[in-house]
Amino acid sequence: MRAKSVVYTRQKKKKIFRLAKGFYATKKNRWRMVIQQVERSLNYAYTGRKDNKSNFRTLWIVRLNAAVREQGISYSKFIFGLKKANVAIDRKILAEIAVNDNATFKQIVDIVKVA
Repeated sequence: MRAKSVVYTRQKKKKIFRLAKGFYATKKNRWRMVIQQVERSLNYAYTGRKDNKSNFRTLWIVRLNAAVREQGISYSKFIFGLKKANVAIDRKILAEIAVNDNATFKQIVDIVKVA
């Protein structure tokens, strides 16, 4: 009698079909199309997660640049001053402070100007 891998195969297929739920046309219900589309989608999702980090960093820099220029200093001089003054706050937190708490941000900029 030959061995069949029916149960395992069905489980594997169900798992991949579940990932393809909501895809357009035959990309949700034809096995070969499903495999191709799920693989492609997972690839894009992976790349997207990496791109997200870059996008957020860009957003923080844009916000910081705008806030710092209101205080009469350029972004590059601001970052250089932070390093010189040994202020260890990352861009994410600085952007958050700049948006939500002007007084504190002004104090940080004054520290940078002194440095």
